[in-house]
Amino acid sequence: QVQLVESGGGLVQAGGSLRLSCAASGLTFSNYKMGWFRQAPGKEREFVASISWSASYRNYLDSVKARFTISRDNAKNTVALQMNSLKPEDTAVYYCAADRYYGGTTANEYDYWGQGTQVTVSS
Repeated sequence: QVQLVESGGGLVQAGGSLRLSCAASGLTFSNYKMGWFRQAPGKEREFVASISWSASYRNYLDSVKARFTISRDNAKNTVALQMNSLKPEDTAVYYCAADRYYGGTTANEYDYWGQGTQVTVSS
C-alpha cells in the first residue's frame, strides 16, 4: 500500500531553519505531484507548497514563498521542504501529500497523505 512518511520536524527558535523530508513507497513516485500542507490547532489544513512531476513547476503559499523551498528526488522517492527564517506563525503539523493529476492548492485534490510531523517555532 502507499505510504508517505514525514520526518524532520521539531522545535526551533524564530529565525531558524528546518528541513522536512517525506519518503514515499508503494507508488510510482515520478508519476505523482507532491505537496506540503500544514494545520495549526483550531485551524483548517492549509496549502504550503507543491511540486510537479519533474520539478519544473513549483507553487507556494504567498507567506512562505521567500522562505521555503520544495524539492524532490525521483530516484530516492523523496520530497523535501527547506524552511528558513521560521516564524512563530509557521507552527503547525506539516503533512506530505501525493496526487496523480492535479497537485494544486486544495487538500481534497490529493490522494495520499502522511501522518504529519510537528513543527514548533518559539519566539
